[in-house]
Amino acid sequence: VQLQASGGGLVQAGGSLRLSCAASGSIFSINAMGWYRQAPGKQRELVAAITSGGSTNYSDSVKGRFTISRDNTENTVYLQMNSLKPEDTAVYYCNATVSSWIGEYDYWGQGTQVTVSS
Repeated sequence: VQLQASGGGLVQAGGSLRLSCAASGSIFSINAMGWYRQAPGKQRELVAAITSGGSTNYSDSVKGRFTISRDNTENTVYLQMNSLKPEDTAVYYCNATVSSWIGEYDYWGQGTQVTVSS
């Protein structure tokens, strides 16, 4: 199983970006999918998560600005980021809990850099 993230980049404060993460491989089902971020010198933190049924959870710092969604037919999770702030600058990682023939495990994408300039 592999997760491929894309969509990061450089944007000015107040701007928007959309991240995508597609899971591929021998997948039976995907339970939760989510986005984490890690800024320099800080621990990785949860940004947003979504269950297979569509229930969502957001960190307080992004509520009202970010929206997580998923396409179960494409095994893809998205993160729409609006009203970006310089403090959103970080490497963003996607995560998925995937059931395959070897069992259920958490998988991580390679990370995509988001830089918000002031």
